[in-house]
Amino acid sequence: MKRVRCPKCDNYIQFDETKYEEGQSLVFVCDNCKKQFGIRIGKSKLSAGSRREEVVDEREGTQDFGNVIAIENVFGYKQVLPLHEGDNIIGRRSKGNEIDIPVETNDPSMDRRHCVLNVKQNKQGKIVYTLRDNDSITGTFLMNELLGPKDRVRIEDGAIFTLGATTLILRAAEEK
Repeated sequence: MKRVRCPKCDNYIQFDETKYEEGQSLVFVCDNCKKQFGIRIGKSKLSAGSRREEVVDEREGTQDFGNVIAIENVFGYKQVLPLHEGDNIIGRRSKGNEIDIPVETNDPSMDRRHCVLNVKQNKQGKIVYTLRDNDSITGTFLMNELLGPKDRVRIEDGAIFTLGATTLILRAAEEK
């Protein structure tokens, strides 16, 4: 079973993707707001994770700054979220909330603007990742250690950090 989100109210609608072929168009009516909308079945429409991976591929010609993987849990599916140079504000996706890395989750313990992951290049050209909490209610944990309100911690590839009940893993950009 796969799910699509209503563009008007963010309500999820589940459907069995095995009954349809790639390229086929489907029309849905949201049970919540009665909005009618259509989608075309394809690799980018089947899941949040594959949609995010295609975003990374579409950025060809720009530099890769790595990504963050939100682990599949009871609140949502596995997601691959691309990073950009500068401050990446990470938080729970909410309609109208403008953040850099919106995690699709129903986790009530993750703030809408939970933490900041800064990505920059040092003088040698190596990409450096720095994590800090963004004054969240539940705090940001790095390897099960709570970050203080003014802590800025450098993290490396494979670092595991937790926002509320959602775990994320840093996948650093490949060195050239």
